[in-house]
Amino acid sequence: MYNEPVSDPSIIGCPHCDLVQRLPQLAPGASARCPRCNEELWRHKEDALNRTLALSLGAAALYLVANTVPMLGLTVVGRSASTTVIGGAEHLWQQGTRVVAVLVMFTAVIAPALQIGLMLAIALGAHSRQPRRWVGTLLRHYPTTRLWSMIEVMMLGVLVALVKIADYATVIPGMALFVLGALVFLLAAMEANFDARDVWRRIAWARDDARVESGEARMVAQQS
Repeated sequence: MYNEPVSDPSIIGCPHCDLVQRLPQLAPGASARCPRCNEELWRHKEDALNRTLALSLGAAALYLVANTVPMLGLTVVGRSASTTVIGGAEHLWQQGTRVVAVLVMFTAVIAPALQIGLMLAIALGAHSRQPRRWVGTLLRHYPTTRLWSMIEVMMLGVLVALVKIADYATVIPGMALFVLGALVFLLAAMEANFDARDVWRRIAWARDDARVESGEARMVAQQS
């Protein structure tokens, strides 16, 4: 029958050379490579779900701190001012550079919040005895949030700006600047420890629900 899913989840196609093959059983920490192109197909990460949950909780805490405390302070001719990440986007909007303001707000505030929030929901949902299909829905949309989350790009722009204005004003780095730097590394660690294949394997799919319902229906019929 056409358009039927593969019954064996261990059968995959290499994303690099399209070779169809079966993944072997792997010990934690081991990896499988394609016999044709030698690209890594999957790495069985040890205790991936618990580590991802812990890192996502830490990232959520750092994100809240980074967006509530000042990121930069400037002192010019006796006048001082400081701003947060969101305040910087608002200042750009008020100055008329609305496209830049929207991009900063989306890539440095909204997308990272979605990335952390979705990862936290996925990790919590996958911890249940039989994760529901909404976990898979979040997992499908998660790569988009990761693509648009650009805190490291904003950090690079801020550092370049600091170098340029250092001769004209006294720059006072705020706590948020250091927290954002830590958040960049924590998000990278979260991505490195996340095992999407393990989450997909845990989810209860429609075919499983139909199989359970048909089994229950047969039991009721037999009892009657």
